[in-house]
Parts: sequence; structure tokens; C-alpha cells
Amino acid sequence: MMIQRSQTETVLEGPLVLPTATAMDRPSVRGKFIFIGKEKFYVRGVTYGAFRPDASGNEYRNPEVIERDFAKMAANGINTVRIPHTVPPRSLLDVAQRHGLRVMVGLSAEQYVGFLIDKKKDAPNIEELVRAKVRAIAGHPSILCYAIGNEIPAPIARWLGRRKVERYLEQLYRAAKEEDPEGLVTYVNYPTTEYLQLPFLDLVCFNVYLELQERLEAYIDHLHILAGDRPLIMSEVGLDSLRHGEFNQARVLDWQVRSTFSSGCAGLFVFAWTDEWYRGGADVDDWAFGLTNRERQPKPALAVVRRAFSEVPFPSNLNWPRVSVVVCSCNGANTIRECCEGLLKLEYPDYEVIVVDDGSTDRTAAIADEFGFRVISTENRGLSNARNTGLEAATGEIVAYIDDDAYPDPHWLSYLAYTFLNTSHAGVGGPNIAPPGDGPIAECVDHAPGNPTHVLLSDREAEHIPGCNMAFRKASLQSIGGFEPRFRMTDGSHRRYVELHPYSGFDPRFRVAGDDVDVCWRLRQQGWTLGFHPAAMVWHHRRSSLRAYWKQQLGYGKAEAMLERKWPEQYNAFGHFTWAGRVYAKPLMYLLGWGGRIYHGIWGHAPFQSLYQPGPSGLWSLPLMPEWYLAIVLLAGLTALDTLWSPLRFTLPLLVLAVIAPLVQACVSAVRAPLSFVRQPCVLCLKLRALIALLYLLQPLARLWGRLRHGLCPWRRRGRARHSLPRPQTFTVWTERWQSPDERLLFLEATLRARDTVVRRGGHFDRWDLEVRNGVFGASRILMAIEDHGSGRQLVRYRSWPSCSPAELAPTLLFATLSAEAALDHSWLVCILLGVTALMLALRTLQGCAAAMAAVRDALILSCIRIDSKDPIESSERSHLMKATQCQTTKD
Repeated sequence: MMIQRSQTETVLEGPLVLPTATAMDRPSVRGKFIFIGKEKFYVRGVTYGAFRPDASGNEYRNPEVIERDFAKMAANGINTVRIPHTVPPRSLLDVAQRHGLRVMVGLSAEQYVGFLIDKKKDAPNIEELVRAKVRAIAGHPSILCYAIGNEIPAPIARWLGRRKVERYLEQLYRAAKEEDPEGLVTYVNYPTTEYLQLPFLDLVCFNVYLELQERLEAYIDHLHILAGDRPLIMSEVGLDSLRHGEFNQARVLDWQVRSTFSSGCAGLFVFAWTDEWYRGGADVDDWAFGLTNRERQPKPALAVVRRAFSEVPFPSNLNWPRVSVVVCSCNGANTIRECCEGLLKLEYPDYEVIVVDDGSTDRTAAIADEFGFRVISTENRGLSNARNTGLEAATGEIVAYIDDDAYPDPHWLSYLAYTFLNTSHAGVGGPNIAPPGDGPIAECVDHAPGNPTHVLLSDREAEHIPGCNMAFRKASLQSIGGFEPRFRMTDGSHRRYVELHPYSGFDPRFRVAGDDVDVCWRLRQQGWTLGFHPAAMVWHHRRSSLRAYWKQQLGYGKAEAMLERKWPEQYNAFGHFTWAGRVYAKPLMYLLGWGGRIYHGIWGHAPFQSLYQPGPSGLWSLPLMPEWYLAIVLLAGLTALDTLWSPLRFTLPLLVLAVIAPLVQACVSAVRAPLSFVRQPCVLCLKLRALIALLYLLQPLARLWGRLRHGLCPWRRRGRARHSLPRPQTFTVWTERWQSPDERLLFLEATLRARDTVVRRGGHFDRWDLEVRNGVFGASRILMAIEDHGSGRQLVRYRSWPSCSPAELAPTLLFATLSAEAALDHSWLVCILLGVTALMLALRTLQGCAAAMAAVRDALILSCIRIDSKDPIESSERSHLMKATQCQTTKD
């Protein structure tokens, strides 16, 4: 089915059409955006005030001026007014309601923060003051949200410390919520106190004044990372026309508004509506940030802002690329209807939907056919094959993938395509957020580890994008094909042989999971980059039962084992791989929130003060690794031996620590998880938080079991079972065909990879070029040197030698030492057990070195024969060998 829609026309005169929400609809937050009723509400606002108060302290004293101002705002496409420092009277809210405007109300908590320093006996009850302010206007239909404060001064925040300021703001947030439970509550922050962590807020607001477009866009991307799954609103942007001129003000505001919305923000407030401004007990007349002057006469910026507001979130003149949306499903009848309904509501001018029915036995194909989408039914061949089928059928230059248990935001494709239009990324992804209303178990699973998530190298570039929300340039995806290994039996033989079959796109061997990781690694290996847009969001259902969650994590463990066979260099010796970027998963966010250092600058003068948190490889994340449970088993075995030999009792505290660490981590994460059921009875809350803690403990166990069942274990072996004496060897080759050192090493590396060995390149500080590993223990290293003798003649020297790191030798030495001590104490049984363990480790190390040396020897011989033979190597032959490095060879 091809869907085409015309772009929104630019309205230059008359009021803009407001969303079709009733006057009584209260705003709500859904993922990265604000909704009023069922309509997405983009905040197109201006700040209003502060003005000189009258004798009674009434800041908004002239109803006629307010009426005219609000009418003029509505006529210029403005739909929201921010009252920054004063709670407005209900009469102002009534005027806003008549003109279809929403109001962001400031509660001015920053005015009372000094009482946290000087604790006077006659200090006001700040919480009660906030309650009274909210109570006076609670429930008014024109209220967009409450801002409990605005820019607590950086020196005060630094004096108090971030923890105290965070507790202060959270206390006032709770007070406001209790007075108006349905109201949205935020705090208006600014770059100088960016480090404040306020996860309880309903939405994130920042005042940012940057006069260079690329810097503003980069900082908005950074703020999106801080906001997470919540809406981000730029609560103040603007430019002073007194110093920069009215023309420059209009020019800068044009790109500020457009960049803010195209970057995925839920809204923006221009500072300010008028040049009239009162601050610090006096009129401010040495600046002019207003869209109108003091007499309310429009400046050129007003028309520019009006035009930009009319084209939210993107300009109407973009040449949008055609996008093919592919949905792969196998027995997804329970969720695919919701997915198709969401795809039908996409606000994108040119896209098609292709549903690949991968051998379903339910009504999946029939349901998809009801929506008029193109349905391709195949036999059950697995997820990767289904995605490749959709890729082949796609007619768009962009191919976007979404799971059958997910549904997109209406602007999902727009944000993805906009990123492709403005970058050279081969792929772009976005967040996947659990939809509300799936039940308490699904919400608990959403806050547990193991859900699909993105990994970012920076605020804009991704290392991995999850399969439920990813899009690629079709040409890039088709160009990273490889060879799928298929096995066949020979007649009358029990031996299996590998045949390589070409494929394009996703690797067919990944039938359930792992294909997204593989395709991201292959794209990056080819030199392409991956992007991330925080507003290109999809709603992705989480597992709604413990059984389903356990099965999902087992599948992920299997996928990791399959990935290790194909990408052994990505894994360490113990079978764990770490990302170069940062994993943006909720569990890690809860844990890392405990640490970090704040960059204040000298004497606290830095204009951008950030919190630098430890990476995901820190100590707090170790108990989340499946290998942690293997360490527990090892310590438990040693502790059991202390009944035979008392000196082994030193392992008991280590065992207790190893067991307690994941328990503490699970409990801490469960307590810190911001859950929607906190208003439920305490007993139910405790049960659900206990369930979250249980999921933290089950997830690594499920991953570990899935890995072990499919061969990803610390004692695994890779490569062929040949051995060579583990001693240093030297190879010398004379050649009359010149070749660069890099080419020779690349070909040698490809030859080794084709033999299913683990190859690692030397780093900037290493005196070796390649390291070959056969298992956990033992390796071989290679060093190459070339002497040029003119006329293309070269003398190539290779040296290889066995290698094992101190970390590999440490367990052997530990068990050998303990065995010797047990022998001295005449504890012969323990001596034999520990000695055999040390001997097995030593033999395994020698075996690993011998196998690695044999692999190096065979590869060097093959490499020298191929490179230095009289017949030149065909490029296709070399390409075949390179691609063969991605294939797995299996022997019985």
C-alpha cells in the first residue's frame, strides 16, 4: 500500500487552527511529547512578564491589555503563555481559555531557596506556600503545567550541594502534585545547573541562549539525553534586538524555532512577548527581547516566528525521501492490529508498508490485509530472512523496521527521514518506550534489565540501534551482504561440509535475535556511521509475564553465543562483550545516579556545568553480567572445601560479598525505579518492587543459561584442533612483488579469521601486530618487518611467539600455591583437587598457545604462498576470503 499526504500549508494571515481537543481536556505526557486528549500538542509559546505590579502587588493589573495581548498571540500562531515568576489570577486564566491558550504557571521556588542556608525561626513554610499557590488555580482547564522554580542560582546550588537542592525540588513537586494530581509539574533549569538530577519531573525545561545554530542543536541533543523518555521544552530562547538589531533578531529566532522542533523538542517559549519587563524592583530598559515593543507594535521577528510556528515540526518545502516500512511477524495476531493502526496514522507524505508473514499459523496475515498493506507470506525461515524479504520488496530509498508488538508515534518517519536528509548516516534509530496500560508486570519488566535499548557513542552517533526501531538506507543495507554457511552431508559419510551461500542485508542465521547487533557492527566495519534521533520514538510492549521474560532473555543469550562465533574479536576471554559507547538502559541510569563528579569550572564560573558519571563498565554494573554467577559458583566450590582444609575459609567473605552484591543492586534499583503505581496500596507497591528486584536477579541467570547451552562459555575453544610446539618461530620470505605492510597484515588477518580463530590487532603502544587466540588461556603474537630492496623486491620477516597475560597465569599460580600449602598441612585430598585444577589450567594454557601457534604457522604459509606466487591474486578471490571471515565453520 502506498500512502501519500500533502504537506501542511503555511498560514500567513488569520489565527491558526488549534487541535480538536475540548476545553476540559487536561494535558498529559506520553513519551517524548505532550498530548491534549488524543492530539499531540506542540508548545508554541512566549513568556509574558514580569510587569510592574500595582499598589496591591497585582502584576497583571490591566485586563484590557491582557485581552488584546492574548488575542494578538492567538492570531500569530502562539498557543501557550509562560508566566515565569508569579501565579496569575484566575481571571487571566479565563482570558487565556477564551483565546485557546494554555498557561505555564511559575511557582517561584527559587525565591525561597535562601532559607535552606539561613534556617531562621521565622522562615516561611515553603511547602505550604507552594500548596496555597497551586490550590488557588488547581484544575483550571487552561493550565498546561506548573513550574515549581526557575533557575536556582548556580552559586547557591553549589553552596548547598546538588543532593539538597534535588530533595528540595522533589519535596515541592510532591506538594504540587498532591494539590493538583492531574497537573503536570516541571522545573525550569539552565546550563549552569545542568547537573541537577530530577527524574521525578513530568517534563524537562531548560532556558538556553546560544547564538550559533550548530551549538544550539548540539546542546539540545545533549539535553535530550538528560531528559530520557520525557518531553523536552526549551522554556526560553531569544535575542536582544537592542544590541543585535531587529533584522538579526528575526533571523536568529527563525532558526532557533525550527532547530528546536526539528531536534525533537515538545515545545519552545520565545523570550519574550513584549519589551516591557520589570525585574529587581525596577523597569528594565536596556534590552529588547520582545516580539513586540513596549507599545505592543510588532517587530519583524513576530512574522518570522509566526511562519516558523505554522510549519512545526518541519518546514513544508522539504523533499522527503520515500520510505518503506517493514513489519516482520510470526504469530503476532495479538498485537499486529495495533501496529497497523499506528502505521496508518503516520504523518508522512510518501511511504509504503510491507508486512512479512513468516509462516504464521494464526490470523496475522488476514489482519494486516484488512488495512490494505502489502502482505508477503512465506514459510517460517526466521526473523533475518523475513527482514531480507521486506528489503527486497521495498521500493523506498529508506527502509524502516518496526516489530509487530510495537506501534509508532505519528511523526516517527518524519524524524528518521529528517536525520537522513541532514547527515550521511547509513542507519538511524530512536527510542522504544513501553506504552502505558500494559499492566503492573509489564511495567516492572520495563524497569528491569534486558530490554531493547540503544547504545550511543555521542549525543548524535549510535553504536547500536535496536531492531524494533531502526531504519537504513536501502543501498547501504544491500551492500553489506555476506555468505551464509549451510551444511550438507556427503553420501555414505557422517562428515558435514560447509557451503557458502550469498545473502544481502541481514544474516539469515539469526532467526530470533542478534541480527540488529550484527548488521550495526557490519555497517560500522565498512566505515559507515549510525545516527540517533530522540524523537523518532515507537511504543514497544514489554513482556507481561515472568515466563515470557525468561524465554526472551534465554533467546538473547543464544543470540549472544551466535554473535560470538561470528564476531569473536568483540568478546573477551570470558565471553562478555562491552560496548565502546554508553548503554542507555533504565537499570544503568538508576545505578549510575549514585555517583559522578560535577564540572563546576574554576571558582564555579563555568557557564555549562555538567555531571560526569561513571561508564557502564563500572563496579556497579558488574553484578548485572552473567559471568558474575560463574564466579559465585567457583567461590562456592572453594568455600565447600574449607570443611576439609580450614585455610580456605578466606573465600567465605568473598562468596558472601559476591552473593550480596547482586541482591543489593537489585534492591537499590527497585527502590529507585520511578513507577506509576506508587499511589497504590503500600503492600501492592512492595510486591511489585520485589518483583523488579527478582527480575534483576533472573535476567543474568537467563542470559547465562542461554549462552552456556549454545557454546558461549569461558572454556570454549575456537579454531581448528591442530597444534604446534609453543616456541618462538621466525618466517622469512623473499618476494619480487612489492606490497605495503598494511596490505600484507590485512591479508594475514583475513586468512586467520577464515580459519575461525580469534584475531586482535595490536594497539598504539604494543610491540606486536596481531594476536591470535584459541580459547580463554594462551595466545600467539605476530610481529612483521619488511626490508625494501628496490625494484619491488622485499624481504618480509614474520616472528611469532606464545603469549599469556598475568591475568591468565594468576588462576594457575593461585591454585598451585594453595595446593602446595595444603600438601604442607598434609591435607592430601584438598592438595590433589587443587593441584589437578592448577595442572588442568596449565595444560589448557599450553594447549591454547600450541593451537594458536599452529594457526599462525598455517596462515603464514598460506599467506606467503598466495601473495608471493607467480600468478597474481584475483580481486574476487581475495574478496571471497575476506567475506569468509564472517562465516562459521562447524566440524563434528
